[in-house]
Amino acid sequence: MSTVRLTTAQALVRFLANQHTERDGERRRLIAGTFGIFGHGNVAGLGQALLQAARTGEADMPYLLARNEQAMVHAAAAYAKASDRLAAYACTASIGPGSTNMVTGAALATVNRLPVLLLPSDVFATRAPDPVLQQLEDPRGGDVSVNDAFRPVSKYFDRVWRPEQLIPAALAAMRVLTDPVETGAVTLCLPQDVQAEAHDWPVGFFRERVWTVRRPEPDAAELEAALAVLRGAERPLIVAGGGVVYSRATEALRAFAAARGVPVAETHAGRGSLQWDHPQAVGALGSTGSRAANRLAAEADAVLGIGTRYTDFTTASHTVFGDAAFVNLNVAALDAAKHSATSLVADARAGIGALDRGLGEWRADPAWTARARTLADEWQTVVDEAKHLGYAPLPAQTEILGALNDAVGEHDIVVNAAGSMPGDLQMMWRSRDPKQYHVEYGYSCMGYEIAAGLGCKLADPERDVFVLVGDGSYLMLASEIPTLVAEGLKVVIVVVQNHGFASIGALSESLGSQRFGTAYRYRDPATGLLDGDVLPVDLAANAASLGANVLTATTVAGFAEAIAAAKAAATTTVVHVETDPRSPGLPQSAWWDVPVSEVSALDSTRAARAAYTDSRRAQRHYL
Repeated sequence: MSTVRLTTAQALVRFLANQHTERDGERRRLIAGTFGIFGHGNVAGLGQALLQAARTGEADMPYLLARNEQAMVHAAAAYAKASDRLAAYACTASIGPGSTNMVTGAALATVNRLPVLLLPSDVFATRAPDPVLQQLEDPRGGDVSVNDAFRPVSKYFDRVWRPEQLIPAALAAMRVLTDPVETGAVTLCLPQDVQAEAHDWPVGFFRERVWTVRRPEPDAAELEAALAVLRGAERPLIVAGGGVVYSRATEALRAFAAARGVPVAETHAGRGSLQWDHPQAVGALGSTGSRAANRLAAEADAVLGIGTRYTDFTTASHTVFGDAAFVNLNVAALDAAKHSATSLVADARAGIGALDRGLGEWRADPAWTARARTLADEWQTVVDEAKHLGYAPLPAQTEILGALNDAVGEHDIVVNAAGSMPGDLQMMWRSRDPKQYHVEYGYSCMGYEIAAGLGCKLADPERDVFVLVGDGSYLMLASEIPTLVAEGLKVVIVVVQNHGFASIGALSESLGSQRFGTAYRYRDPATGLLDGDVLPVDLAANAASLGANVLTATTVAGFAEAIAAAKAAATTTVVHVETDPRSPGLPQSAWWDVPVSEVSALDSTRAARAAYTDSRRAQRHYL
């Protein structure tokens, strides 16, 4: 057997450079590159291996220097999302805090089922210098390290104690990264001495491998059962989730919905499955959904969920649907079986095609189709009003989002994650492309946005990328602005300044907690609370100090002008705008279950508890 002598790190880099995916005849590289921050745990291992690959050309593995370990995992997750999960990035960090900083990013990737490869450095396998700097000592066992924190948030976890263990571990990692059902964060812990240890590797380990991303067809019996439910329906509703986008089933869905007259509601991940003005598009569903979609959900006699996992925001905490029969088309059996559904375990595009062929001449009741169109048109009137409130002296957030929606191109990408903006975006954003709406709401992680803009730009350099970030998220994780600048990547970052946590402030008020602890203020000596004057935080100056071009706006018209200038700029540009945190949003038509204190000395909390108790009466299991 022919062998080559390399360190474990060198072998891993060479192996990763030769992995590819293939679906529908499209082949692409699986591991596009490696994000990293070096420390004593990986600088002489993976750091040396990546340098050697770059200097000698023995392996094509681009390296990007990140500024924060959590952020680089967010960037990798966004890259995978923008790539329909057909490509991923690896992330390497040093032992201890460098590695544990990646845990939140790992959780986000796994919750959203996005492939990322994490390579945290670990303790010495020999244990010769124990305890090494930054090592956790656990009296329960000598094989425990802080990296065990990755186990519950990884879809695959392994620790490579010996060089030869890398071979099965690396192959298993690729299997999970390319599995449309089981994908998520994949963690290979690399003891720092093992990274630098040499081994005679079989040359076959480094051959080019192509991992087929499957499109499983539906089972015949499941298909017939699903068809029977749909044939008996007069008022069906489709719920389109992220699986529609990842499967590239949007064209199939559009044709199916048009031919059958079935209204289509969308989740956050499924936004853009239909163009917003498609005759069957009724907008977003659930707690921050359109009034049209939520009314139809309550009246539907059948719900066809396609590629959705039915989170509590989608179901309005199990209150949005009425007495409907569920058919769930999903590649994951876990999701297909939810709500006592008739399961159809299959790829979204393959399943839509099978349903279309099996339904013959069946269509929804024409009166139902017409009602859905009327409700959708009425909702768009509400959206138009929210875009043009004329709010003063500071603009309303909906006005800023509306102006941005009007300015972006059809194929541009808009990135957001947490706070009040995802709710407004889901209700009002008018998507014309399946990739335009990039909102991470599975983990709703503050700090995702700017890093995700980096990942989206790497995935699709030809698209303009617009990042929407509130002041709270910006203060948590603006670190990748210098990375964008260093890499010469142009992203437009819209910083919406409202001096606090607007979303949680509004939620706190609705739950009787009076916006406590949600505003960025001086502590008032008289009350002892953080309700004094506004803090003198200058986020525009901060962004400029990080290397970005900065524009400011104080009005909606000025914001539109700044966005036009930012689009024309050649470098990463921040547009800073201040909005009123108490400005009106769009009307909500569904509930979200956030428990309220059952007993309280506060009148506001007691009133909120009464409202909560009343809302819970609509909550149900779908049986």
